[in-house]
Amino acid sequence: MAYPPKTIADFGEFGKLFSEMKLPAVPDMEAFVAASRRNIETLTAANRVALEGAQAVARRHMEIVQQSMAELTEAVRTLSTVETPQAKAAKQAELLKHAYEHAVANLKEISDLIQSSNAEAVRLLNNRFVEALDEVKALADKSKH
Repeated sequence: MAYPPKTIADFGEFGKLFSEMKLPAVPDMEAFVAASRRNIETLTAANRVALEGAQAVARRHMEIVQQSMAELTEAVRTLSTVETPQAKAAKQAELLKHAYEHAVANLKEISDLIQSSNAEAVRLLNNRFVEALDEVKALADKSKH
């Protein structure tokens, strides 16, 4: 079933306000289009950085899981060869300490990867925002003359 196309009037009061809004003329359409293109390029680059960061985190997480499984297998093998209860308890404590230290180091590494990726994406967006404000100011100054 096809619906009739929406018009500004279909959006009630919002449509009425929007249709009555007087927008200033863009003094330099070419500059406006170029700025819009740079905005989209920056958003694309920031998204790419975020995606690459997420992929790096996922890869590293998978490596950590595989490493942990190998270490767990080795720990079970090691514990099965220890004979006395005291020696087994000492070995379990040693293995637990080692596993805890690895888990903390791995968590920090993953956290650093995420933070680095996010910082790069935000840096790109912040730089473009500052550039865009400078461009708007330059367009405003240009339109005064």
